[in-house]
Amino acid sequence: MTDNSAPAILSLERLRASLADAGLTLDLDGVVTQREAAAAAVRQIDDYIRPRLADLDAPLLAVVGGSTGSGKSTIVNALLGVATTRAGVIRPTTRQPILVHAPVDAGWFASDRILPGLARVRGHISAPGTPASSAGDAPEESRIGELMLLEHESVPRSLAIIDAPDIDSVADENRALATQLLAAADLWLFVTTANRYADAVPWRLLESAAARSITVGIVLNRVPPGALDEVLPDLQSMLTDRGLSDAPIFSIEEQRLDELGMLPASAVERPREWLSFIAGDRAERSRIAARTLSGAINELDRQVVVIADARQQQLDWLDAARAAAAAHYETALDAVDAATQNGALMRGEVLARWQDFVGTSDFFRKVDSWFSAARDRATAWITGKPSPVVEVETQIETGLQTVIVDQAGRAAAAAWAGLERSAAGKAIAERHPELASESPELPEATTAMIREWQGALMQLIHDNAGDKRIRARILSLGLNVVTVALMIVVFASTGGLTGGEIAIAGGSAVLGQKLLETIFGEDAVRRLASEARDDLHARVRVLFDAEIARLSVALEPLRFGATPDSLRRESQALLDDVARAAGDNS
Repeated sequence: MTDNSAPAILSLERLRASLADAGLTLDLDGVVTQREAAAAAVRQIDDYIRPRLADLDAPLLAVVGGSTGSGKSTIVNALLGVATTRAGVIRPTTRQPILVHAPVDAGWFASDRILPGLARVRGHISAPGTPASSAGDAPEESRIGELMLLEHESVPRSLAIIDAPDIDSVADENRALATQLLAAADLWLFVTTANRYADAVPWRLLESAAARSITVGIVLNRVPPGALDEVLPDLQSMLTDRGLSDAPIFSIEEQRLDELGMLPASAVERPREWLSFIAGDRAERSRIAARTLSGAINELDRQVVVIADARQQQLDWLDAARAAAAAHYETALDAVDAATQNGALMRGEVLARWQDFVGTSDFFRKVDSWFSAARDRATAWITGKPSPVVEVETQIETGLQTVIVDQAGRAAAAAWAGLERSAAGKAIAERHPELASESPELPEATTAMIREWQGALMQLIHDNAGDKRIRARILSLGLNVVTVALMIVVFASTGGLTGGEIAIAGGSAVLGQKLLETIFGEDAVRRLASEARDDLHARVRVLFDAEIARLSVALEPLRFGATPDSLRRESQALLDDVARAAGDNS
């Protein structure tokens, strides 16, 4: 690695780490393809970009690729003048990739500098006409993850050749390996036939080669006598249309193989000369390596854009899922607010207990005779009778808790149903069945919250007891009585009541408000009631926020991973560092 490439290497490593942790965990539309793109980008970095960026002068890697039955292995054997690969009639023939290099270049390929995911197996060529083999010659099925290394003096120095599996193999692992090897190459020798040169699969790969600026040579194999004049112009036109007009075409006529299954050396003379020229010209090697590297990095940047967009879709989905749940709890909060304002909490026992307490004339007499009220409370305490005001307070507490817990359960069920409507959400719901209802702790937490709110009302009343007269009246009547009166004023609207309840609740509110106005004054009562409602609203919101947080906790692990901005930023940094290094070298 040269000094001026060091920043680019560091940028590349940061980008690789982000791509390896791209966070595409949700089962959204297209995510399988997006995950494969991220994995392919990581492999491309490991297999080609990192080693080539670290050493632009390392030997070039030429991959011989093509469709099933195109004769790739036969071409490789002819180029080397010896049978190094298994050419035969059983398809797919080439399963274990074979890398052939000059003896002097052995050190470049023995390590995992390139294609680190493939184990190295040192092979040998036993005898003329027999295929290469590795020690022990294990069953071929076990060799898919291996790269056989062969030395042969016919390979020019500074150039290695890989015979890749078929790009359209019936075996998935073969197709994947062929694509990986082609992506790791500096140049391609692409083999096709006169009968199959227009097939779709090869052209998709050739288009990707053009996008990455890979140097490509085309071997048009098995051309029937007299067919070249018809096939060659069409093939050249197709190459030009796909940005490969400078790709040389090497045609090989259809001919019989010798007794060893070999083509004559003359059949591959032109592609051999082309490869030898590249290998023997350092400037040409550097040009090809730099061009392919630049193309690979630019293609990586394009892939990063796609992956970053996919990551953004994942984060947007998570935000939308939480926002949908929050909307349900907002609806629940509105319902609680409505229940505390439309008279619903003043039904039944609450009304009865309040009426027991206030009566009509007795209540107002107590308002005018504070010491009588204090005496009545003392008598009730001595005789052990339950205070009516405590019963009212308890009934309000019970009713309010029921409303809050019920609305939280409705919100949880609605949010759960929303998750169930998508594959991604269903997976989350299956992992977190507890989200289908309110939390087990909510009833107790709600009770505690209501009591804290009641305590806050007492403090509010205490804080607004300005002069001695007001304080004396509050003390004589009792802080609990005044607090309950304030709750009655807060809750006893008539919107949710019918029939006789309206008269009772309305009268109750009037009585409670009259008591408070007698103590504090009309404007102060309106302000106290408003503050009490706002305080209750804020406390219920805190409860519901804690319920929403359960979903947030379930979603949080799915947020782990690279951010879209970091992916784009790191890719741009790599482009900038590579351009800067290229400028320093020029």
